[in-house]
Amino acid sequence: MAQTPEYAIIVAGGSGSRMQHDLPKQFIQVAGKPILMHTIERFYKYNPAVRIVVVLPQEQLNTWRSLCQKHDFRLFHMTVPGGATRFGSVKNGLDAVMGDGLVAVHDGVRPFVEVETIQKAYEAAAKYGSAVVAVPPKDSIRELTEEGSHAVPRAKYKLVQTPQVFQASILRKAYEQPEQEHFTDDASVVESTGESITLVEGSYRNIKITTPEDLILAEAFAKQG
Repeated sequence: MAQTPEYAIIVAGGSGSRMQHDLPKQFIQVAGKPILMHTIERFYKYNPAVRIVVVLPQEQLNTWRSLCQKHDFRLFHMTVPGGATRFGSVKNGLDAVMGDGLVAVHDGVRPFVEVETIQKAYEAAAKYGSAVVAVPPKDSIRELTEEGSHAVPRAKYKLVQTPQVFQASILRKAYEQPEQEHFTDDASVVESTGESITLVEGSYRNIKITTPEDLILAEAFAKQG
């Protein structure tokens, strides 16, 4: 039986503002090469036949090509210019997905996602239509109210990560609708069409590199392999 095609849309639209860095965060080096290269390598390690679509701002495409030449980075991937928002960027990436298959959407600055996590997400999406990686919160949580705030049971909450994997037909249908304010990730876009969301256990190592403190963690994780 032919294997279902697997795609990964890697969205890398960040700037360096919160990193206090001149470079966009996906191009900052960790362990000698740009963060985005580490991220792509994780998906290739999972499945060398995965079809990777990297979504970058139009003005960063030439910089990325130069970095690939500089680092002799030869893992095959398509590059697609992003949109004005994350919603628009994922939609542009989806245009490069042909036919049926399973489509993962992943943050370009989550370079330490474990291969086992990627595998579990694709397998769950094949079975249930969707798979969203998430972890339990470590800290206590308080909900803000008009009166102030009150404690809520953290066992009832999950912190959402990526990848978020969907059957291609489900994701396409979701991204045909107009963008709305409450769309914070792909799960919220898909859920608004009436689809249910299946959660898959993630890992606390699967950090999103956003601030300078995250870079310290990233270098430590990179040394561990």
